[in-house]
Amino acid sequence: MISMRARLFLILLVATGALWLSAILWIQHSTRAEVERVLDARLSEAGRMVSSLISDHRVDVAQAAVMVQPEPFTEPADYVHQLSCQIWALDGTLVGQSGSAPEQPLTQGDAGFSQSIVDGVEWRVYSVVNEDLGVRVMIGDSMRVRDRLVNDVTAGLLLPAALIIPLLAGLIWIGVGRGLVPLDRMAQALAARPATDLSPLPDAPVPREIRPMTAALNGLFRRVSAAREHERSFTAFAAHELKTPLAGLKTQAQIAAMAPDEATRRTALARLERGVNRTDRMVRQLLDMATVEAEAESREHPPVSLAGVIAEVADDLAPLAQGRAQHIVQDAGAGCPLLTGNRFLVSAALRNLIENALQASPDGQEVRVSLRHEGAAWVCAVQDRGPGIAAADRARVTDRFYRGAGTQADGSGLGLAIVAAAMERIGGTLRLAPREGGGEMAELVLPDTAFRAA
Repeated sequence: MISMRARLFLILLVATGALWLSAILWIQHSTRAEVERVLDARLSEAGRMVSSLISDHRVDVAQAAVMVQPEPFTEPADYVHQLSCQIWALDGTLVGQSGSAPEQPLTQGDAGFSQSIVDGVEWRVYSVVNEDLGVRVMIGDSMRVRDRLVNDVTAGLLLPAALIIPLLAGLIWIGVGRGLVPLDRMAQALAARPATDLSPLPDAPVPREIRPMTAALNGLFRRVSAAREHERSFTAFAAHELKTPLAGLKTQAQIAAMAPDEATRRTALARLERGVNRTDRMVRQLLDMATVEAEAESREHPPVSLAGVIAEVADDLAPLAQGRAQHIVQDAGAGCPLLTGNRFLVSAALRNLIENALQASPDGQEVRVSLRHEGAAWVCAVQDRGPGIAAADRARVTDRFYRGAGTQADGSGLGLAIVAAAMERIGGTLRLAPREGGGEMAELVLPDTAFRAA
């Protein structure tokens, strides 16, 4: 791609050249019009003068044409040819002519101005008909002289342009380079930075045009710094949370291997299985969290039925519910819309809400999933009969790895954090409230923009 300096140089050079060319064309046009006006006036004055002289009989008709011939210029040679005059009788007989006039009539036109070509020379002619004397006076001016005048004026403009434009191009090139110096300084400062330096750019005076770029870069540095800090804390928390269950698995496996009796071995294996399940869920939630945060909501997604997404998540969690004699009751209702937003984000949020509800609910209870339209949004509610969220924990339950007082021992503290992150990506919100009659009700508020009418 062409450099910015070269691009600006070409733009300015072309603009300057176009402006100069426009000025030349305009001056050429106006000069030609003025020359035509002045020389036409000279032709008409000469024609009327000759006609007047011969009308008063002050000059012989045959000699009148010679009077029009002025003294020729000696320099330059292109202007030597001056006015030519012919006096013709109305019957077509030549009465007299100046020395520079051709043998043929200057024009076949009527009185007034006309143009003609005689012997290969183009003439501008003014004719006066003298009815009293029965003659026609023709005063001609060669068009070559007029063209020469205009061309000389044009050449007078082009020659300085040919000399000045190269100098002007050099000045433009130097000026553009000087104007881009702040950008070069910024590039050098950025190139000299180590990859770990995400501090804002120095608050030095910069041109107004560069301030938006400086602000955008500083904003990018802040976001990248926050993301890196977020990733570091996430990795540290994940390593810490995985360390404990892995150590427990190792211990239970050792106990099972060295168990002195069958009862001790079975107890150790049962604890080992629960530990594996907990670790499996934590790893899956860690992956969900990483995927949710990396997911871009801006890309297009094929429409799917929201009821189908709910049923799919419920089917996936059915084995977990059946293990504790629980039921997942679905009430998607009629007119369920087609989801055009990110299906993975909605599915991940639903899965974690329903899984949390199953974990919190006592054995044999049901978890109800319902869908309703509310204002400009669709609300998907998940209700359980568990102990609910303590009032003191509500403000922090969506923090990563936060476990409130009523959290199950197997909880990782990531479920609601994943839900909140998914809703933030899709433009929705998570609402938590105590359920009437006991338990908790979690609602996903999904904007209408994430749906299409079924």
